[in-house]
Amino acid sequence: QVQLVESGGGLVQAGGSLRLSCAASGRTFSTYDMGWFRQAPGKEREFVARINKSGGNTYYADSVKGRLTISRDNTKNTVYLQMNSLKPEDTATYYCAARAGTIGTPYDYWGQGTQVTVSA
Repeated sequence: QVQLVESGGGLVQAGGSLRLSCAASGRTFSTYDMGWFRQAPGKEREFVARINKSGGNTYYADSVKGRLTISRDNTKNTVYLQMNSLKPEDTATYYCAARAGTIGTPYDYWGQGTQVTVSA
């Protein structure tokens, strides 16, 4: 069992930056791929970024490439999402997730989410 707790959300002006963190419980953090997803009001949850177990491979949604960066620190059981050049359309609740399986398999654990609001 893995518990995920996100933090770092808040209100920021367009063009600003935020760094989200997701702390994981347990000793097996390095055995999970990690992902960030987001859900805006009235919209479906969408994929944002993922990082593999070692941190050596990342993948992003086209809408965030060049602006958001996912990283992880396996010594701290934490995954990060650095968000730069934020836009109002980035406003959403952001969730981190952990996956034990390979690409294409469902994520096994989800956090409770952290709200990001970008004002114009």
